[in-house]
Amino acid sequence: MTAQLNPFRNAFRLPTKQRINWFPGHMNKGMRQIQQKLRNVDCIVEIHDSRIPLAGRNSQFFDTITGSGVKPHILVLNKVDLLGPKQQRSVLQQLRRQQPELKNILFTNCKDQRNHGVLDILPLATRLVGDSSRYNRAQSAEHNIMIIGVPNVGKSSIINVLRNVHLKKRSAARVGAEAGVTRAVGERIKIQEKPAVYMIDTPGILQPSVTDDEMGMKLALVGCLPDHIVGEDLIADYLLYWLNKHRRYEYVEKLSLSSGPSDNISAVLAEYAQTHGMFHRVKQYDGQVEVMTNLLAAARKFIQFFRTGQLGSINLDEHA
Repeated sequence: MTAQLNPFRNAFRLPTKQRINWFPGHMNKGMRQIQQKLRNVDCIVEIHDSRIPLAGRNSQFFDTITGSGVKPHILVLNKVDLLGPKQQRSVLQQLRRQQPELKNILFTNCKDQRNHGVLDILPLATRLVGDSSRYNRAQSAEHNIMIIGVPNVGKSSIINVLRNVHLKKRSAARVGAEAGVTRAVGERIKIQEKPAVYMIDTPGILQPSVTDDEMGMKLALVGCLPDHIVGEDLIADYLLYWLNKHRRYEYVEKLSLSSGPSDNISAVLAEYAQTHGMFHRVKQYDGQVEVMTNLLAAARKFIQFFRTGQLGSINLDEHA
């Protein structure tokens, strides 16, 4: 479906002046624990969601944890199955333009153990560690790799895949579909025998203050923040805004919208809910019960379509 002009919003504004922030106590604690363990780390593997290659990656955080000693660094862009080959090339161009010092970038899908990107992590890390000075760890035959990144990007899942592939052992790191499952820096998890390689899982850590509203919404949309922190209705509204801004009108057919593209999230969700029989009973102040369209359920479905790739391959950081 095409549109002659783009009559929709050209900027996204939050309904209130309150910023989208989520920095619970375990993140602050995790930051301190990471810094304490850095002396015994040989390589840092940063995991991020490939659909937001720029948004949410805290360069100040990385500077803080590397400190004065430069550690080998690998950027792993996970969930590449939701991106697509064309977008991968675009993402690489973006990253090399904005962070030319990034030399080691891998695309992975932690749900697929046959994905070569996941299996490339250990050989690349081993080579980088071998080529580095290692300073105080030069005499140690063991390699310690620390996994860092924002919440819910697959850090624990990648550890479990590597452990299963290389040691044929079951999962050792807790995983979950929501942000914040790992809440403390874990003990070393053995990944490989020769050379002995250990990985250290860490809690997802966001910036203490997200000053860019769009970055906050992108993090929320891909699930790096718990949905209830932002609200599914607001997340769905941002998704609609982004799709219209980038002329991605696949949602019209997916949501069975008879009137075509729209910038009104309430109208979009109401039509989808009515078409698909999504209703709930609401008790009014006078005690009467009224059957109404379930806009929240419709919003959750819309968000799910994006998160499962049913709206096509999307790089949220691409320019309009």
